Amino acid sequence: MRAEGMHHYWTRLYFTLLLSWLPFMIATPLILRLGRRFPINRFNPITNWGVHLGACAVICLGASLWISMWEEWLNPWALTPGPEAFLPLWWKKLFNGLLSTAILYGLVLLAGHILVAQRRLAMQQAETARLSEQLTKAQLNALRRQIEPHFLFNTLNAIAGLVREQNNDAAVTMIARLSEFLRRTMSDSDRQQVALSEELEFTQKYLEIQKVRFADRLAFGVDVPADLLSARVPSLILQPMVENAIKHGIAKRAQGGAISIAAARGNGTLTLRIFNEGPSLPAGWEKTTSGIGVQNVRTRLQSLYGSGFELNLRNVREGVEVSLSLPYVDVPPVSAIQ
Repeated sequence: MRAEGMHHYWTRLYFTLLLSWLPFMIATPLILRLGRRFPINRFNPITNWGVHLGACAVICLGASLWISMWEEWLNPWALTPGPEAFLPLWWKKLFNGLLSTAILYGLVLLAGHILVAQRRLAMQQAETARLSEQLTKAQLNALRRQIEPHFLFNTLNAIAGLVREQNNDAAVTMIARLSEFLRRTMSDSDRQQVALSEELEFTQKYLEIQKVRFADRLAFGVDVPADLLSARVPSLILQPMVENAIKHGIAKRAQGGAISIAAARGNGTLTLRIFNEGPSLPAGWEKTTSGIGVQNVRTRLQSLYGSGFELNLRNVREGVEVSLSLPYVDVPPVSAIQ
């Protein structure tokens, strides 16, 4: 304006233009509130449009009155002999400001609509995530409940066999150990993941139960470094695989055999291996339907880790090895292997 040869009271003009935005700053919270209470895209749109048109008119009236007052008082444009009378000046400001006020009002409404939509989307995403987590937990709990009766029925059948053989002392010992095992299982029923040390304790208690049944025909060993005992693993993940090793391996050999559990860490991955001496996997076993134990293990791992795990069965030496790899997560150790 100065370069065009205009001569104004620049300081007065600066503050007049700055203060002219004050009515819109004050009105913005009101516009946002009206936008939430009277949305113009639903619920009686004609009435809502009327509310917003009325609010826009009131804001334009107040803003034009505010600006006219300052221009009448400060004469920032350096008009000679002075600014025109207040009422004509107010009318002119009111008429000229209708379009700009309507545009500003619409932009504030749009910004408020975007903020509300973002907030609603964030809440929906949080609720979806919460429901998804609950669904996953329910699915995992259902899988655990499916594994536990499966193990229980097999053990009760073994106890029944001992009773039929009139091996009462072994049957009583097996019942006592089964009771202890189930008590530990129920106490941790709400935890989907535990320390590897706890999981090994559970597995060893299960093997002790089976030891009563098989006596000298069953031997087992654990080779897990002490620094891996605090790794987090899914609870009851080893027991169904050890149960399969006994059912399809040790039980089918007259002389029995050994089961070994080992663990190793590498490249951020924890690898668990369960080896059993016994018959090799038959040709084409990959195409056959796996038992409930392996199916539930695979489903649980997929629910917990997605595609970030590996579960493989293969023939090695004179037996079968199950290899399970999952992300390594360290937690403070809860208990140690005795």
